[in-house]
Amino acid sequence: MGLAERHKKLERNITLLAVGTFITVAIGGIVEIAPLFWIDNTIEEVEGMRPYTPLEQAGRDIYVREGCYSCHSQMVRPFRDEVERYGHYSLAAESMYDHPFQWGSKRTGPDLARVGGRYSDEWHVQHLQDPQSVVPESIMPQYGFLAETDLEMGNPGAHLSALRRVGVPYTDEDIGQAMADLILQADPDADGDVEDFIQRYPKAQVRDFDGDPDRITEMDALVAYLQMLGTLVDFDSAAAQEELAQEKGR
Repeated sequence: MGLAERHKKLERNITLLAVGTFITVAIGGIVEIAPLFWIDNTIEEVEGMRPYTPLEQAGRDIYVREGCYSCHSQMVRPFRDEVERYGHYSLAAESMYDHPFQWGSKRTGPDLARVGGRYSDEWHVQHLQDPQSVVPESIMPQYGFLAETDLEMGNPGAHLSALRRVGVPYTDEDIGQAMADLILQADPDADGDVEDFIQRYPKAQVRDFDGDPDRITEMDALVAYLQMLGTLVDFDSAAAQEELAQEKGR
């Protein structure tokens, strides 16, 4: 019996086709899944990544609460036009502490993965209060209430503790100092050791973010989060690691 005849027999016999399909899928599944049991992490860590500070985490929670991801993605795809506009394409490690991630699926506004440091705090505050005043064609709603709303701090230590349970490497000191760290980052004049804070959260920005030093608002938290996006990873180091990995794979 020729190969073509055998193929016809397989196609016409539902039982044989089902068995053949099952065997093929099983082999493919084993090849894909089995290696995961022998590696510690599927995400290659890169230099510079760290967990969010309590203030940044609070800002991120506001970002999620207000549905910002519905119009702004946080994932630069590895295409020339996106890299030239937004910066280095996104790395998996940049989302390793995100619960949930903010990749997004639509861009009514620009991608924000690299927005940190591109604009001043004053620009962000003005843009959030009255988007059309800085971008006339914008259809973004106004978020001026953030500057008028005191940040409900609750128990940031409990929040960090919950995140540690899902893999974010907060230390006991980070959790114990969470409330003090949150206040210190938005108010450098508050009691606290700024150097210790920076040591635990490298590249953290410590200052009054919303222009009102007498209170800590939701605007402080959100601007602190936005100003951090895309500023942690040392992309030169990441590129070197990638080249080294490629050389090893040859």
